[in-house]
Amino acid sequence: MADQGTGVVQVVRLTESEAHELVPGVTMRPLFGQGAMLNLIEFSPGTSVPLHAHPHEQLGHVLEGEVLMTIGGIDYPLGPGDAYQIPGGVEHGAVCEERCLVMDIFAPVREDYRARAGA
Repeated sequence: MADQGTGVVQVVRLTESEAHELVPGVTMRPLFGQGAMLNLIEFSPGTSVPLHAHPHEQLGHVLEGEVLMTIGGIDYPLGPGDAYQIPGGVEHGAVCEERCLVMDIFAPVREDYRARAGA
């Protein structure tokens, strides 16, 4: 990390950073910025994130596997290369029958995730 006068620069290899459990079988590897965060999510086969909502805007990109995203009551089957945007306050959840990797971006930073990661 280096300070370039406008904040701390971070360069990390997310796949090798510490994993933190979100729900059983689902882990996150976050990178926290000042106003947004990046989060590598790994789903074990047969796991899910229950329907929930939060005030943060969320953007995501499926890197590996197939994930069924429910967003605002609509099911979206997504695979590698597919991306999504979820406005804050919209209920959503995810189900993975196989191992999945998803990259999420949240704005602003999810302070609950920062606390969970001990950052």
